[in-house]
Amino acid sequence: MSLKNRAALATRVIHAGQEPDPATGAVVPPLYTATTFVQDGIGKNRGYDYSRSGNPTRQRVETCLADLENAAAAFVFPSGLSAASIMVATLKPGARIVAHEDLYGGVYRLLAQVAPAMSGVQVDLIDFCDTETLAASAQGADLLWFETPSNPLLKVVDLQAVAAIARDVGAVSVCDSTFASPCGQLPLDHGIDVVMHSATKFLGGHSDFLGGVLAVSERAPKGLADRVGYLQNALGAVMCPSDCALLLRSLRTLALRVERQGASAAFLAQQLEAQAEEFGISEVIYPGLASHPGHGVAAQQMTSFGALISLRLTGGTKRVERVLTSTELFHFAVSLGSVESLIQHPASLTHAAVAEEHREKISIGDDLVRLSVGCEDPNDLLADLVSAFAAG
Repeated sequence: MSLKNRAALATRVIHAGQEPDPATGAVVPPLYTATTFVQDGIGKNRGYDYSRSGNPTRQRVETCLADLENAAAAFVFPSGLSAASIMVATLKPGARIVAHEDLYGGVYRLLAQVAPAMSGVQVDLIDFCDTETLAASAQGADLLWFETPSNPLLKVVDLQAVAAIARDVGAVSVCDSTFASPCGQLPLDHGIDVVMHSATKFLGGHSDFLGGVLAVSERAPKGLADRVGYLQNALGAVMCPSDCALLLRSLRTLALRVERQGASAAFLAQQLEAQAEEFGISEVIYPGLASHPGHGVAAQQMTSFGALISLRLTGGTKRVERVLTSTELFHFAVSLGSVESLIQHPASLTHAAVAEEHREKISIGDDLVRLSVGCEDPNDLLADLVSAFAAG
């Protein structure tokens, strides 16, 4: 795929796959809710027959996402976990997955519990930030699965290093880039085979939509994109047309939202780190801070350090709960990446499905709080947090 003379991503989120309707000139593409399409004869149609197998609205959003990720093809699904499940389904029974030890709780459950029971896959969890251990563990693997930045510890994984290891061992590499969005990093440009998103988060951006994305590189193993498309249709894992239209509308403001959220998160992280002792914080975790162990790698492969900040609070569980329930602008709720700011407790919410011993191993304790910074005024957000810390 030639990337020469292409418009900037901030332009493509508005125009890619979103040409005016040729029939009417409508600037906003029409929403096709039809489930079935008239056939012109045996084996003759106008590109569609049944909406599960193909829909003009879904085709538009998939075209847009493939363009944004510099992918050969992109596919949208009813949820992020649906997208992850389809990726796992591309493997043969008994395949081996090596996965990053710091994963969203739902994906951990899928890989560590559901997939082994259903198809006999073997799953090993390791720290992908340790590339020497990864290179050794990847021998004989069929799939390397990781998040960067990871959920909830915001670990930064070297994309090029993982891509090289995957090529050496003949494994498919999958990066969950939900925390970054295409405006924050482009894993396929660094040699990764497949990028995944929970489109519910930054891509949707308004807490009113569920969706998932898989985008496949043109350098991925031959036939992988076709396999994903086949399984999407065969298993019925398709996003409905109205959600496709909603996602397409949300993508138009993605660059603006991510820019604002990232700038505000950087401001908050700096302020919180500078006054950590005063605020009762033992650690501020944010890839944009020089204190973050992955800051150097993040600076090389990310264009935005993201809108997620993790904090370790002092004072015990009761104080943590008081802080969580004392904010006014930061809503105490799961999810992330939306225009409103959220605060949540990974150990009891997003990572409750993770085995307790694994949470302890990777230090997801009761003291850990995760912030998703929205589009509000950053000074108002800081004041809200300061008030909550004082109440705690």
